[in-house]
Amino acid sequence: MSVKVGIINVTGYAGSELAGILHAHPDVELVAVTGRSAAGKRLPEALPYLWGIDLLITPAVEVSVDVVFSALPTAASAEALAPFIRSGVKAIDIAADFRIKDVAEFEAAYEKKHPAPELVKDAVYGLTETNRDAIRKTKLVANPGCYPTGALLAAVPAVKLGLVKSGIIIDSKSGISGAGRGGLSASTVDHFCEADENVVPYRLEGHGHLPEIVQELKAQRAGFDPRVTFVPCRVPMIRGILTTCYADLVDTSLTGDRVREMYRDFYKDEPFVRVPPTVPQTKQTTGTNMCLVYPTVDRRTGRLIVVSAIDNLVKGAAGSAVQNMNVMCGFEETTGLRSLPLYP
Repeated sequence: MSVKVGIINVTGYAGSELAGILHAHPDVELVAVTGRSAAGKRLPEALPYLWGIDLLITPAVEVSVDVVFSALPTAASAEALAPFIRSGVKAIDIAADFRIKDVAEFEAAYEKKHPAPELVKDAVYGLTETNRDAIRKTKLVANPGCYPTGALLAAVPAVKLGLVKSGIIIDSKSGISGAGRGGLSASTVDHFCEADENVVPYRLEGHGHLPEIVQELKAQRAGFDPRVTFVPCRVPMIRGILTTCYADLVDTSLTGDRVREMYRDFYKDEPFVRVPPTVPQTKQTTGTNMCLVYPTVDRRTGRLIVVSAIDNLVKGAAGSAVQNMNVMCGFEETTGLRSLPLYP
């Protein structure tokens, strides 16, 4: 039996990626798509590459839906989703509004007042690989941020298995699409002439994704108090995130081969995480919901190094949202998400 689905803000990168995935999903009927500036246009008129989805873009979801996704900016997303959540519709928020359990910490990180703080307690953090059982039972999923997805899938096994000490450094490099369509129009450093052949670190004093990374690492092991340094960079590619995590090992006799064996065992039942035989590259995940994770050991320093690669618009946003919907609705988890990478 198919479910009726609506997308709030289809015209952003995450929203349009989501529309493409849902259009091919055998258990979904996409019945509503909204947009602000594009309201009143047919979807192929506003986004010609979605020529196969001939829906009218409306200002709001005007028909009954079983599941609603929001790809609105942070704070606007919670405001739009609140009526659906209160009426019992399954909701998946791709923005940051419900990820951080401490509302004051959310407001400090994003410098925005939370429009529906009373609903935060009902949300489940949507990293499917760590919260599958809770996602199955909830009606509100807070989809992870793109940076946290790559970082957590790299670091969680090491933390949960007690392999590392509390000091963790996370260096992440994202394609320009991670800024979103609104971010691209607002920031000159993301324009082609300034982004090309240029690597741009930003928000070193505290990126909004840092609190959710710390929150979720802390939840992996009782008594673990992570001290995380997070360095995000934009690099001149369209999509993809390459993350490198560094942490001192508790047992410095561990070898890279042994750690890779432990990671493969940790993720052996996960359909969207692979531990490849060589260091991953972002193009190996382009267009897929896959995360490639490769741990190794620097024997000179006794330090664990873990590299992960994802597509920021799929596993980092729309793909993981569909993965969560599949779990929430009782569908096979990989439905609609089995595509191989676009390569080269």
